[in-house]
Amino acid sequence: MDALLLARLQFGLTTVYHFFFVPLTLGLSIFIAILESLYVTRRDESYKRMAQFWGKLFLINFAMGVVTGIVQEFQFGMNWSEYSRFVGDIFGAPLAIEALMAFFVESTFLGLWIFGWEKLSRRVHLTTIWLVAIGSNLSALWILVANSFMQEPTGYVLRNGRAEMTDFSALLFNPNVWVQYPHVLFSGITTAAFFVMGVSAYRFLRRDAEAAAFRRSLSMAIVYGLIGTALVVLNGHTQTQHMVQVQPMKIAAAEALWESQNPASMSLITIGNLAETRDVFAIRIPHVLSILAYNRWNGEVQGIRNLDAEYAAKYGPGEYAPPIAATYWTFRIMVGLGLLLLLAALAGLYLDLSGRLEGTTWFLRLLPFGIALPYLANTCGWLMAELGRQPWIVFGVMKTADAVSPAVSGGEVLTSLLIFALIYGALIVADIYLMVRHCQLPAAPELASAVPQPTL
Repeated sequence: MDALLLARLQFGLTTVYHFFFVPLTLGLSIFIAILESLYVTRRDESYKRMAQFWGKLFLINFAMGVVTGIVQEFQFGMNWSEYSRFVGDIFGAPLAIEALMAFFVESTFLGLWIFGWEKLSRRVHLTTIWLVAIGSNLSALWILVANSFMQEPTGYVLRNGRAEMTDFSALLFNPNVWVQYPHVLFSGITTAAFFVMGVSAYRFLRRDAEAAAFRRSLSMAIVYGLIGTALVVLNGHTQTQHMVQVQPMKIAAAEALWESQNPASMSLITIGNLAETRDVFAIRIPHVLSILAYNRWNGEVQGIRNLDAEYAAKYGPGEYAPPIAATYWTFRIMVGLGLLLLLAALAGLYLDLSGRLEGTTWFLRLLPFGIALPYLANTCGWLMAELGRQPWIVFGVMKTADAVSPAVSGGEVLTSLLIFALIYGALIVADIYLMVRHCQLPAAPELASAVPQPTL
């Protein structure tokens, strides 16, 4: 049993599972804060009840995220001790700040928000949920500061066989942070929006006493979702252009671009022979990849073979292409779903503004199924970002094969992998059960009489 492969599978399993919960936490915290802000400014009890309803779903999601997130950091010491030894001086700083500053703020004020209804003044209670939202999103920022060092290492020097930090500001203002973080934030907004849209459509279709309240939250979520998806698409374009500059192999694999091209064509679909690094069948659009990469008609994008030879000369003999098929297809699934979500949000806004939303039953019935789409897009995006960096764990500095714990056997990693898979499987069943059960409960017994007719 290959300890390296098993360690990678285990970290992939726990990372993907944990990332199921992160985007919803980021986006839903802001949405709840907006609802409570409307309650405080308009004195409309329906917004309060909606904030409480979505807040309970937020708590279930938050609890699962905490449980799965704790395991992530332990794995650095268990399966990746060589990585921890090599970059601990750098990687530990943003993780410590995330725990001591962002997570403590988030969890402390979440407790005050939960138990502070009717005990704190309206404005003080509103402040607590905004601090929860700020803490949640700051937490993501510090995690991505750490991850960005793996993608584009800055502010360090190699000394005594280790990477040591020389400039904390360079770590914080790493260019990769400021293209990656907005993408994660806007993805969180999109995830929360389609979650609220799906649940609201389901509750509205029941036509019970609370239908008016969920009709209102549906309208708000459509606007929220349109903002999120539009910003994801725009930021994704910026992120791709940055990737061309700092990780050209990743974009070459994502486009199945075997040889450098100028102008570069975009692949609509490619079936390749990976062993011979050539196309078996491909449909490509001339010039489009150059436009996406440089905002101009012509521009060279380097190919896999060219980069492989360049890296071999720079870093020594070896294979420097990532898993091409996985990088190619995860990229396409992510982009395709992003565009589909944008179209769905636009369709929802059109139907709402034209007064046809309530009568378009087929669209409302599709929205609950649409909850899964941002999760799939988020997962594919994260996989593409991490798989596309291979064979590096820290790009250009340390290979993944050199980062695994030498004293941990394949059998030990396999045992923990199976245990984690079983525990996480049980947790996801519990999470879905609690979410579905809560979605079917009344938002509040008195809600129907408190809610006026919905307006956009």
